[in-house]
Amino acid sequence: MDLSNRTVLVVGGTSGIGRELARRFAAAGSTVALGGRRPEALSELAQEGFGTFGIDVTDSVSVARARDAVLAQYPALDTVVTMSGVMLLEDLRDSAHFEAARTTIDTNLVGTIRVIDAFTPHLVERGAGTFITVTSGIAFLPFPPMPTYAASKAAVHAYSEALRAQLDGTGVSVVELVPPAVATAGQEKVNPLALPLDDFGAEVMQLLSQDPTPEEILVDRVLMHRWAERDGTYDDLVAQRSQALTMLPSRQG
Repeated sequence: MDLSNRTVLVVGGTSGIGRELARRFAAAGSTVALGGRRPEALSELAQEGFGTFGIDVTDSVSVARARDAVLAQYPALDTVVTMSGVMLLEDLRDSAHFEAARTTIDTNLVGTIRVIDAFTPHLVERGAGTFITVTSGIAFLPFPPMPTYAASKAAVHAYSEALRAQLDGTGVSVVELVPPAVATAGQEKVNPLALPLDDFGAEVMQLLSQDPTPEEILVDRVLMHRWAERDGTYDDLVAQRSQALTMLPSRQG
């Protein structure tokens, strides 16, 4: 992927990994627009020179409105990054967790599908372009305190593979970014071993620039998650990660 000459939209790019990647694409020479829900964050990023658009991926009308605004301002758009996501703890012994599950699926999975559906006709008509979907190491090695998050990211992985197969021959590629725990959005407080954001961003951009671009962007820190089943470490690692169930309020005390 030529990182110096892209026109990129990062949906969910107002903070964390999305904002880091947006800044790195821009630093490499690409034109970058950002979409998100928080007006104050969008205003700050507009002052950095980014195009900014309000978008709520849980709302089909909002997604369609944002798509029209983006394409009016950036008709050469060729790269769409679907970053929007939530990570919520759930206690499956308490039926009240269902609302968290619903929110997680609607944002992480259905929100991703809404964004892809909105921009697929444009990219296919161009005959060239890239979707970058974002899953997680947790898609391949579940983190039991966040069961629906794991399920949603596993679903996005499967959806990405199906999308890649269906878009074969159109000139539109599908790249799946698989982050490990990254030191952003409070992850560094929960996991002192979280990968520093700057290190993650640098490794991702190096992988994206390879020729050919890998179908899955796997930084070194996520390989143990991605290949746990293949390497025979899956059961032991899930058991280790299950110790984090003590994070749930009902398991404390």
